[in-house]
Amino acid sequence: MELEHVFWGNFGVRIGIRKWLFCLFCPHLRQAGGDLIQPRYHLLVPAGQVDTLLRNFLPCYRGQLAASVLWQISRELGPQEPAGCQLLHSKKLPQVREHRGPLTQLQGHPPQWQPIFCVLRGDGRLEWFSHREEYENGDRPLGSTVLTGYTVLTSQSEYLHLLDTLCPESSGHHTQEEPDPLLEMPVSFPLFLQHPFRRHLCFSAATVEAQRAWRLALQGGIRLRGTVLQRSQAPAARAFLDAIRLYRQQQGHFGKDDVTLGSDAEVLTAVLMRELLPALRAQTLPGLRGAGRARAWAWAKLLDAVHAAVLAGASAGLRAFQPEKEELLAALEKTIRPDVDQMLKLRERVLGRLQANVQGPLESCLRRKVDAQLPRVTQTLLSTVEAELAAVQTLLTQGMDRLSSHLRGSPSSTRLRKEVYSFGEMPWDPELMQTCYREAERSRGRLGQLAAPFGFFGTQSLVFGAQDLAQQLMADAVATFLQLADQCLTTALDCDQAAQQLEKVRGRVLKKFQSDSGSARRRFIHGWLLCIFLPFVLSQLELSCKAELPEFEGDVLAVGSPALTIEGIYEDVIRGVLLQRINRELKNALGASNMSCTLDGCSELPWDQAETDVETEAQRGTCSRQPGSSTEV
Repeated sequence: MELEHVFWGNFGVRIGIRKWLFCLFCPHLRQAGGDLIQPRYHLLVPAGQVDTLLRNFLPCYRGQLAASVLWQISRELGPQEPAGCQLLHSKKLPQVREHRGPLTQLQGHPPQWQPIFCVLRGDGRLEWFSHREEYENGDRPLGSTVLTGYTVLTSQSEYLHLLDTLCPESSGHHTQEEPDPLLEMPVSFPLFLQHPFRRHLCFSAATVEAQRAWRLALQGGIRLRGTVLQRSQAPAARAFLDAIRLYRQQQGHFGKDDVTLGSDAEVLTAVLMRELLPALRAQTLPGLRGAGRARAWAWAKLLDAVHAAVLAGASAGLRAFQPEKEELLAALEKTIRPDVDQMLKLRERVLGRLQANVQGPLESCLRRKVDAQLPRVTQTLLSTVEAELAAVQTLLTQGMDRLSSHLRGSPSSTRLRKEVYSFGEMPWDPELMQTCYREAERSRGRLGQLAAPFGFFGTQSLVFGAQDLAQQLMADAVATFLQLADQCLTTALDCDQAAQQLEKVRGRVLKKFQSDSGSARRRFIHGWLLCIFLPFVLSQLELSCKAELPEFEGDVLAVGSPALTIEGIYEDVIRGVLLQRINRELKNALGASNMSCTLDGCSELPWDQAETDVETEAQRGTCSRQPGSSTEV
């Protein structure tokens, strides 16, 4: 009944809108939760638009899968770089600490504040139950959501202002057709979860301490769900992100923004929702009865229903593509590996000729548009990451010192085990890690101001990336300390001797941390400078340089492999020249002493990027297991 209320129930959408939805949507789809949509609600399903999106996107994806295979093989056959990491790699990422407790939620028809028991799972899923006993008995929750794309607000006035901006044409209406519970009942400790395309979730905590604990826990879940693709080292994940970028460039969107937060299906959903939004506004807002914030709530619910349908369709489309993708990757491996040397030599020849043609306009663009701002952006990124990593080191040092002091104090074995456990859990403690995370948050406004003239609006992705980096380094350092301590501590040592051994381990871990954090700092700044400036430079040269590409296309087509395209080589040219500027600026900013190994892991190869170990939804083949998958909504 929920979908019915949203569209043609309490808020009275016009019959004309139903006809428009019928033209837009088609009937073959499941809800994101996996249940079949009832036949009378089939008008809500935008499978036609999803099919069109996939039909236009998948060629980009296939091409980037081929480029990714070529990159992977070339790295395997090339000179092997020495391992750069000194710390052990923690195997516990990614996760958030499970959080649970009583809240009140605004729900029902008409909405009322009702007590619930809420649970944040370790994979970033939020569930709520009528009572704690239902959770403890393993009963099905009243509701649940994945946290991808949400923002946590703890100010009621800020949230009410947001509602006022959702339907700006209705602002100024002072008469409402139904009571506004948000106005009638002020909330002392609110937790509003807002999403651009989904219904809002309104909770309230009992105390300011509970509100803060929930806010930090929810923010951790939002970050975990949002960076699933960015953390992935799978070639298909990188190919997917590159394909999204190229697809959006074809649509005229060159700048980086936060559309790539989430799983592959969620990213496609966000792309399509942005395309649908103008038509949805034009066709549905005039038909929503009510005024002010009640009308805004109805609009958010309408978007939620469309989002769920698009997400289900995108997930289904990616699952259907999975067998073809696996066959394509296997075929590409067989065809590219025997000819990789020839392909790379051809690429270098074409790249050299193409660079000679675009060098003039490219250098002119960089001098006029980029050079003046590159130092300021670099310094802002550098100060942000250095402050965050300094906070991580301070927190790490304090944790190691606490363990040593407890050993010297001859504690009980029970107390010591508790301290060791607490130390091992530091990377997952949102309260402790907040001292590190807030350093990135503090720079959000400054970074946004500096980068916005270049079409960069991905500050949320950048902040999440910095926070992921802090958590990863903390987790690696903690894992390293615990393993080294386990190796050196024996039952033959008394407490003072054990504390002395821990002091030695502490020194070794800090040296390893400083080495790894320096490399990670350079990689982070290097990567985000590319994200900020490369799309801008490509957009500036679109008209002047792209017209010359066809004359080089014959050489590339002769290879007969989708792994090499003239457009890809053209971007490599732009990227390579821009990298020279970035490397020079980083050398000035970091100092020659910090650049002895020029940008560890930041080779000028156009394919390089940061990696970790999370598979994409499409790789797993089932949405139910992947963070951010549609069947979890």
